[in-house]
Amino acid sequence: MYLKKGCSLLLKVHKPTVPFVLNTNPAVNPSYVNEKSDQIDETQQKTPVHESQVISRLRQEPNIVSALSYFKSIANSNAFKHTALTYQIMIDKLGQSSEIDGVQYLLQQMKLEGVSCDEDVFISVISSYRRVGLAEQALKMFYRIREFGCKPSVKIYNHILDALLSENRFGMINPIYSNMKRDGMEPNVFTYNILLKALCKNNRVDGACKLLVEMANKGCSPDVVSYTTIVSSMCKLGKVEEAWKLACRFEPIVSVYNALINGLCKERKLEEAFQLLGEMMNRGIDPNVITYSTIGYVLGGRLYEARDFWNRMIREGFMPNVVAYNTLIHGLCTSGNMDEAVYVSHQMEENGSSPNVTTYSALIDGYAKAGNLVGASETWNRMIRNRCHPNVVAYTSMVGVLCVNSMFNQAHSLIENMAMDNCPPNTVTFNTFIKGLCGCGRVEWAMEVLDQMKQHGCSPNITTYNELLDGLLQGNRLKEAFDLVKEIEERGIELNAVSYNTILHGVCRAGMKEEAFKFVGKMLVGGTKPDAVTFNMIIYAYCKQGKVKTAIELFDRFRASGEWCPDIISYTNLLWGICNWIDIEEALIYLQRCYMKGSAPTLPHGMC
Repeated sequence: MYLKKGCSLLLKVHKPTVPFVLNTNPAVNPSYVNEKSDQIDETQQKTPVHESQVISRLRQEPNIVSALSYFKSIANSNAFKHTALTYQIMIDKLGQSSEIDGVQYLLQQMKLEGVSCDEDVFISVISSYRRVGLAEQALKMFYRIREFGCKPSVKIYNHILDALLSENRFGMINPIYSNMKRDGMEPNVFTYNILLKALCKNNRVDGACKLLVEMANKGCSPDVVSYTTIVSSMCKLGKVEEAWKLACRFEPIVSVYNALINGLCKERKLEEAFQLLGEMMNRGIDPNVITYSTIGYVLGGRLYEARDFWNRMIREGFMPNVVAYNTLIHGLCTSGNMDEAVYVSHQMEENGSSPNVTTYSALIDGYAKAGNLVGASETWNRMIRNRCHPNVVAYTSMVGVLCVNSMFNQAHSLIENMAMDNCPPNTVTFNTFIKGLCGCGRVEWAMEVLDQMKQHGCSPNITTYNELLDGLLQGNRLKEAFDLVKEIEERGIELNAVSYNTILHGVCRAGMKEEAFKFVGKMLVGGTKPDAVTFNMIIYAYCKQGKVKTAIELFDRFRASGEWCPDIISYTNLLWGICNWIDIEEALIYLQRCYMKGSAPTLPHGMC
């Protein structure tokens, strides 16, 4: 075993949440256990208590307090001396109840009684720590393993490595693996699979592939888990072709095909996904609901293909579950196919799968985005009739559709009802309401909602302030907008590109060129990355002011850095400025660049 100097191996034993005291001194008179009671019955002395009886009783007792009461009654008598196995069962039960102090106490008690802690007991201890997210404590205990009469084994090392992996303690995994090899233990396929998962979770797929080669070289054949781990990670990173080449080296299972199909669908390579699905079925591997849900989600926006695919799924005997239905419904709603989405939701009920709050939320959100109050209201009422309690997503979507239809009083009442309905509004809910109010010029009310938002314990974010800034600037309330900017900065919230674009648009519209340049400078100095809209406004502002050389310098610098790709508006604004303030020859140079990009400049509105 290896440990750095100065690292403490002492384990602090706390008082257990479930109190108990174990008496290690044998009783003077032997007594026996009445199995119908948690206590020792001294009147019944016919048969001694055997280990199998104690094990059976502990395993069958669902209540941790009762199990512990029985355990200590045995321990505090001479009826039975606990063994490594009875200790292990009790440690397991305490660990499952997150009674870690109790686990530590029993381990110490084993040491005091001289009961050897075998491999299975120690694994139970490690599992208890893992369950409550104390992998580091498990590691400290591991370094004391010999104190408890137990020796490290490959199985114990695997459990320690897995506990560290569960908490993403990647930096600790390699040293433990090195310890394992120095202890003369050969890693098995489970060890390698844990290491492969660690590398893949850390996006080190190349390292995982090298480890796969090391496995084979050491005579430890990779199994399906090994390959599936790497294939899935490659697909998540967009390396679908490499993943498929790797999958061809072994007999793929349904999870591997699902990962590949998911990767292809994300890249919108639907034909390849269908081909892979066909190959999967030809090889006798049945697709599962995840396979169909993956393709169904992508096809949500392609109505006819989605319908054909869905019917094919049902014909082949794969009855979709709620998750699969919701996946398709969400895709249809996102693409605006609301009639088809509602049809699928009714088909879902006919097939015995009750729509849940996710189903209804997707439908309401789809109607909200279309501004369809009738459809959203009917879906809401259907949800309530079916005794499905709305969640914050459903409420927020309803607030949105009410705002789109200028029904602000009803939207406000709905928000007030949320708290009473045990579903408090969140920041997104308030942002939706504020956006609706500002869009209709109800800025005063929106500012009041900002205060209500704070009272509800919801912190405004940059989206909240951007909506309010837009509302104030649309109403030419510049002083209030600037005061709000100060409030944003005082709260430690950074302005983003949307914030600057909103401000620049407002001050430019008001003819406040100096203020516009001040915010441009602030933006560039502050490190906020401008987007295409910002760049075009900056170019336009400098050209309008006559500072064309500055505009050209910024244009060339940002284009060369790769941070921004000029579009037709960029070239049009710059050409107009050059023609008006410099000369036609300079303009022709940029005009040539513009045509090389395949764009044709036009005279912008208001620049005549």
